[in-house]
Amino acid sequence: MEILQPILEILLINILLSGDNALVIAMASRNLSIDLQARAIRWGTFGAIGLRILFTFLMIHLLKMPFIELVGGVLLLVVAYKLLVDNHETDHIKSGDSLQEAVSIIIFADVLMSLDNVLAIAAVAENNVLLIITGIVLSIPIILTASELILKLIKKYPVIIFFGSGLLAWTAGEMILKEGIVQHFVEHKGIPPIALLISVTFLVLLIGGIKRKWNKKGEE
Repeated sequence: MEILQPILEILLINILLSGDNALVIAMASRNLSIDLQARAIRWGTFGAIGLRILFTFLMIHLLKMPFIELVGGVLLLVVAYKLLVDNHETDHIKSGDSLQEAVSIIIFADVLMSLDNVLAIAAVAENNVLLIITGIVLSIPIILTASELILKLIKKYPVIIFFGSGLLAWTAGEMILKEGIVQHFVEHKGIPPIALLISVTFLVLLIGGIKRKWNKKGEE
């Protein structure tokens, strides 16, 4: 029973914190053919989970590096923009290249978005390797199922793409705000953190939305 409790806690953490990851996986694979979507979700998820296990052990040390939150946040903003504006439905791209790109985006975004996730898991498991691996592996079917469900919803309701991009931008803003130099600047200037988060999210959606509209006009 003692080992069951932390495993359940880790599983709960993954359920609560992996919703945005599942959304990214669905968005990244939305432009692939149906037969490649399942492969992208599967390979992207397993690749991301593998790296998440690795980063769980490295994260405490990595977070001691200067500007790691700032760099991660900026990179995640790029991912949020890319997922919003990319639309390869009419592009003549080789299936293999599309699959590779989708898997790369899934793994890259998952690693960036999992900072809080892996820290929480490491704290619960108290550096117990078996607990960490068990808890994360148990989350795989949850993420796979959620990703496939979200993908179906995106096909039916494309507006979800904007919601997903906004969620990523908001998460990126939170990461950036955790950086010491940014916190000091915000406090010194008296800028409400919520105002910064809203501004960052709005700018990504505005710029990305305009670019997405231009892309569609170019395809007509």
